[in-house]
Amino acid sequence: MSPLLGFLVFIVFLTAILVAYLTKQFQYENLNYSSFNTMTKPNTKTKKIEKEKVVAETLNGRFAMIGLIAAVGAYLTTGQIIPGFV
Repeated sequence: MSPLLGFLVFIVFLTAILVAYLTKQFQYENLNYSSFNTMTKPNTKTKKIEKEKVVAETLNGRFAMIGLIAAVGAYLTTGQIIPGFV
């Protein structure tokens, strides 16, 4: 097995572990969020936030951070934001 293939297998494995962890974390957050789903401001009406929107925004933010880290890693290793794209 070539070193490049070993590295790619490692990256795919690491990504699979990360996705599995984040999926479990979001399931846990959904269970905890069901009892804490209102925002209150003094002297105003109670506003309900849909838990799906909170989970979606959290997921979006985390994957954006993963993309940013991937872009920085690609730049540090190859000098290009998108390796192979001129």
